[in-house]
Amino acid sequence: MGKLDMDYPIVVESEGVKIKSEKMEVDKMYYCIYQEKILLFYKEQNEMLNCYEIEEKDLVEEVKQSKSEDIEKILQQYIEKKNLD
Repeated sequence: MGKLDMDYPIVVESEGVKIKSEKMEVDKMYYCIYQEKILLFYKEQNEMLNCYEIEEKDLVEEVKQSKSEDIEKILQQYIEKKNLD
């Protein structure tokens, strides 16, 4: 999984989350789980860094239990499910 990779640009430590934006690819989503929240990071073409925080407990648990790196698929399925309800 990407989070175990030494080159992964998002590092969770006890004092907080460290972001190595120079290691981030443009237009690629990165994530971590910190304090029971999903933090999403995305670097745009102009080097602008975006951060999104998701606190939805069901979604956080699903991502935690996922063996896959495909958080985008989990998020998309969640959005579709919520739109149908």
